[in-house]
Amino acid sequence: MKYDFLLESYASERVKVLSVWSEFKDEDLTVRPNQTEPRGRSVREQMVHQCMSEDLWFRHMLGIDVHAPPLPEHETRIEFIKRYAEDSGKRLAILRQTDEPWWEEITTFFDVERSRAWVMTRRLTHTSHHRGQQTAMLRMLGRDLHSNYGPTADTGGLMQNHAPTIYAYANLDALLIGEERGGAKSALPRADSKPVTERPNRS
Repeated sequence: MKYDFLLESYASERVKVLSVWSEFKDEDLTVRPNQTEPRGRSVREQMVHQCMSEDLWFRHMLGIDVHAPPLPEHETRIEFIKRYAEDSGKRLAILRQTDEPWWEEITTFFDVERSRAWVMTRRLTHTSHHRGQQTAMLRMLGRDLHSNYGPTADTGGLMQNHAPTIYAYANLDALLIGEERGGAKSALPRADSKPVTERPNRS
């Protein structure tokens, strides 16, 4: 099917969301980019938004209902991880049963009409946008970052310097088991002297 790339993208995006969530600590949930500014979502509010927003988009725009509460009963970090993993897994299973005409059908996107393929593409970018905000928050908190796409400053720096890609966990099952047990992420290498940006500020 020519829309398989959307299935593959969603399958990897859900893992990327959970990988970033696994990098936070329990005490980080109330942290905001600026603690005195309520317009910047806290870590918990980011998790709530991901769960609520994705549930609404899938039900109202894509017609996919997993018949589960979008939020965990207890709003802890591990419970958010488990809730989103379960619900997004059910959505992926339903998506895998679709065909090309389903993706090309027109649906309502807020106040305009778009194909389901268009809506799904926008959903993926929406999720990526919020994940980027959370990654920035992890840096503000002084956390190390494993790979989410490719190398990071903590895995060795820039791709052109042959820095490796090091994921926190080998797969989603390992992530769920590891985080349930308190964390078992891959080891990161020691920092070296190579710059981690193309134009380092040397002043």
